[in-house]
Amino acid sequence: MFYYIEGKVALLEQSLCVIDCGGVGYACHTSQNTISAVKKGQIVRLYTYLYRREDILDLYGFADQEELNCFKQLISVSGVGPKAAIAILSVAPPSRLALAIITGEEKMLTQAPGIGKKIAQRIVLELRDKMSKEQLESAKGGVPAALELPAAQAGAVNHTQEAIAALMVLGYSQAEALHALEGIDLTQNPDAESIIRACLKKLAAG
Repeated sequence: MFYYIEGKVALLEQSLCVIDCGGVGYACHTSQNTISAVKKGQIVRLYTYLYRREDILDLYGFADQEELNCFKQLISVSGVGPKAAIAILSVAPPSRLALAIITGEEKMLTQAPGIGKKIAQRIVLELRDKMSKEQLESAKGGVPAALELPAAQAGAVNHTQEAIAALMVLGYSQAEALHALEGIDLTQNPDAESIIRACLKKLAAG
């Protein structure tokens, strides 16, 4: 129904951002990640998802499409509702969440209130399963020649492989991930999460 809402931030509360758009205040439930990215009185664009279930009609909004994509993927997992997804995204923004899924780090997800070990394991397993075995193998082997490093720096190559797989979890194709990696300074981005953030910044800039 809504792809995004653009307007002035009228109110900020915990997990809630109200956007004044044409004199109408849209209450967007959101993560602390998005809350920290906007300011009251600022003109912003939130990418939205309308959640409908029985007598519930809630609007969710996020500062970028990657976080919206993560939200959609999380609520697709059995037993994970919107509130749980928001809690997870508040402690694990897209780059960290994607990396946790690829590396099987469910412990990080349990930092979110109400998320126990079993549901964290289910999230990792179900979202990893959405990527075919071929996709994962392709991502892990898809480091461009320009990024290949000497054996002494093989760890950096592993980080780029994880970054490619994580970007694919976020909905990007392998070709888009590889293109985003081109020109990334690995000395300035020594770990997978920083590489992912750098790639997302580059992808957002077009």
